[in-house]
Amino acid sequence: MIPQWIKSISVVIPLYNEEENVEELHRRLTEVLKELQRKYEIIYVDDGSTDGTPQLLETLAHDDEHVIVLSLRRNFGQTAAFAAGFDFASGDVIVTMDGDLQNDPSDIPKLLQYIDGYDLVSGWRKKRRDPFFRRRLPSMIANWLISTVTGVKLHDYGCSLKAYRREVIKNLRLYGEMHRFIPAVASWYGVRVTEVETKHHPRLRGKSKYGISRTIKVVLDLITVKFLQSFSTKPIQFFGPFGLFFSALGFLISLYLTLRKFLFGESIGGRPLLLLGVLLIIVGIQLIGMGLLGEMLVRVYHESQRKPIYVIKKIIGKKEK
Repeated sequence: MIPQWIKSISVVIPLYNEEENVEELHRRLTEVLKELQRKYEIIYVDDGSTDGTPQLLETLAHDDEHVIVLSLRRNFGQTAAFAAGFDFASGDVIVTMDGDLQNDPSDIPKLLQYIDGYDLVSGWRKKRRDPFFRRRLPSMIANWLISTVTGVKLHDYGCSLKAYRREVIKNLRLYGEMHRFIPAVASWYGVRVTEVETKHHPRLRGKSKYGISRTIKVVLDLITVKFLQSFSTKPIQFFGPFGLFFSALGFLISLYLTLRKFLFGESIGGRPLLLLGVLLIIVGIQLIGMGLLGEMLVRVYHESQRKPIYVIKKIIGKKEK
């Protein structure tokens, strides 16, 4: 049963050259959403398609009052398309999914049932219908790596079929390829995340936009997410320990060589160890300096824009002035 507090639902779907799937996707999606007996809107984000997708979406928007089409000027990528959809979404719950018909719209009611006890419900393509070595194996490695690094354990970060409470997604700012890391990024806000098994179909029409090249982007964005998750408000605690370690190691090397020079009269001017010691001291000081600069930037950012370093879940009672 769908929770009573859900009065409206927004479905955000990015599309890029999916003219062969648009009409069937809309038909299936509409059938499911009408059965929910809630107000709904479908936000199609055309991410700079070069085929007939934009024209088909315009027709859908003209014929169906529930449809909103956001047409981007060029192909900005899936993360930007999701971000655009989130900005325009107005539902109590925002559902995301791919537009290639591999996600099944019939799983949306299941996500909405679980959202009552959680803030974010993520789909799990347990029986995934994709090539093993080209898609599933890299995905398995990526999911393990992301879960290990971020501490948010999910089987399938790459599944676009997710449901979010509106207040959760509206507080997020997405960049790069961050859409797959939304559960990890949202964990900073203390959101409750769960995962439910969903259906997955093989792609029957159109061409996949995913490739092995995305692995490098995932790794780089994972580094960014981990840094923001742990050190976004305290960069000195990231750079500082490395700076102190390198500086101390360089000092010890230099002290050792100095003692050899004065106690035993050895020549140290041409020894590579001397250059290493000096280099480590310089690198250590630079890392500490980067941490201090980061602290200054964090303070300017938060204070100039009045950005809080906390998130309030709810307020109970009224404070008297």
